Amino acid sequence: MTAAADAAKSDLHRYLQEARDALLWKLEGLPEYDVRRPLTPTGTNLLGLVKHAAGVELGYLGDTFGRPSGEPLPWLADAAEANGDMWATAGESREDVTGLYRRAWAHADATLDALPLDTVGRVPWWPDGRDELTLHHAVVRVIADTHRHAGHADILRELLDGAVGENATGTSLPSGDPAWWEAYRDRLERVAREAGQGA
Repeated sequence: MTAAADAAKSDLHRYLQEARDALLWKLEGLPEYDVRRPLTPTGTNLLGLVKHAAGVELGYLGDTFGRPSGEPLPWLADAAEANGDMWATAGESREDVTGLYRRAWAHADATLDALPLDTVGRVPWWPDGRDELTLHHAVVRVIADTHRHAGHADILRELLDGAVGENATGTSLPSGDPAWWEAYRDRLERVAREAGQGA
């Protein structure tokens, strides 16, 4: 493998791992009810986002490249309930779901380590004739999906208890002062109302 290929894999892995870590961090310190409760009209919830992300990794960075994980994913069965990967049943513990996600990481990372980025795989759930993609494409797709859901988790967690940012120490926000944020939000509300009246 060339130095450029090594560097590309390293960059892809870094951004994927950052998204994974951010998604799991959003569960930390929350009670069981809060990690499961639906917080949007479509039922989006923190533990469901993690469960979904695990399935995405096992599919795109496992099955697609002829590397099945052996993990049972009952929500993918033909008779499975719609959207079954977006929430955890009462019988699935937080540890079950986060453990599955960590095993999915390990399996996906092994695929990334074992195969060149130009390896072509077949996505089993895509239409015949349009089901091929490279490992590079698959990893970028998983990174995009995981970051998207980490963004969903950012908003859900902020609504639950105000915790924000990518991790416990690196929020990249301009202030930690609640009074600053209240004034900022009030200002945005005033601007929105002014703009709405002028429209």
